[in-house]
Amino acid sequence: MTERIYYNDSYRRLFRARIEEVSPDGRAVYLNQTAFYPSSGGQPFDIGMLGGARVVDVVDEGERIAHIVEGAAGVPSEDVEGAIDWDRRFDHMQQHTGQHLLSATFVDVLGAATLSFHLGDTVSTIELNIPALDAEAAARVERRTNERVMEAHPVTVAFRDASDDLGLRKATERTGMVRLVEIEGLDRSACGGTHVRSTAEIGCVLLRRQEKIRGRVRIEFVCGYRALKAAGEDFATLSEAARVLAMPAREVPAGALALKQRLEEAEKARRKLAGEFATARGLRAWEETPASKDGKKRRVVRAAALDDEVRAEATAFTSRPGALYLALCEAPSAVLLAVSEDVRPAAGERVKQALAELGGRGGGSARMAQASLSDAARLSLAEELLLV
Repeated sequence: MTERIYYNDSYRRLFRARIEEVSPDGRAVYLNQTAFYPSSGGQPFDIGMLGGARVVDVVDEGERIAHIVEGAAGVPSEDVEGAIDWDRRFDHMQQHTGQHLLSATFVDVLGAATLSFHLGDTVSTIELNIPALDAEAAARVERRTNERVMEAHPVTVAFRDASDDLGLRKATERTGMVRLVEIEGLDRSACGGTHVRSTAEIGCVLLRRQEKIRGRVRIEFVCGYRALKAAGEDFATLSEAARVLAMPAREVPAGALALKQRLEEAEKARRKLAGEFATARGLRAWEETPASKDGKKRRVVRAAALDDEVRAEATAFTSRPGALYLALCEAPSAVLLAVSEDVRPAAGERVKQALAELGGRGGGSARMAQASLSDAARLSLAEELLLV
């Protein structure tokens, strides 16, 4: 059985322990006690050093904890020193205590309970049992949470029997002795994670992106040094946007919106002109294309994409009698066929017949049809089949 030092002392960075067992491949090391936290309850594992080996994962196996290492940590019955990666540990402590405080505040301000928690590498998330969260409500929760951070409420750990009246924010399914993490006057939760000693050590709490999922709301948040880093990155991004747009930072949102609207109008005008030019190009091509012996005019183009411009040119070319227009695209492999009203077989029928030999998928109307092919090598054969 592994004694869990972190249960009573989340600030323990160095410790000595006896190796109880090493797996045959030397990758898993079991100790009589450990300060390394295993992945559990939404909080990731600690990393660090164990003897001369790097700890890259920590796995909770119930009665004992497996330290997954790179290198040789030692042999059974040998004493080794463990060293926790403190930056990672303290970051997790800030995020996890921040989550407890944030979840308690959501209950107090909005009556919204936390259903799940995940501590990620850059952001953490909580899922709330509410269908939506507007900006004003989110701002109220964020402000109240940070007020409680600055009030420096003590955070303590205790062990009680699950059968007692524990007064938990969220009921626990655990039996026997339960580890309780309490933020004085604000929250009490059953939790095995690592936590700071005071809400003041959380730093600050920033709410980030939110999304609706399964009829609930998922909130991203950051605490402490993560919040400081996120705020700095946000400021740098805003400052660069202000420099590029040549306007004060406070005007960037309105300026970006105005620029977006102008770009959309410009793109709309471009598409209109491109369509008109494609139509004119199609009509001119019909005039300049000589008729074959059967009296029909055939035009084949290689296109980067079968887009609206290609369709406009094809429509214009085949608006005149006796015309067949074929566009071939290599990536992805596809063809577009348009024919004049007087040409038989019709476009859809020609494509259907060609696909019977080429494979692929497609279809269309009498005047225009399109098909996707399995590879570009079939384009030459498609040309032969479709222009007969």
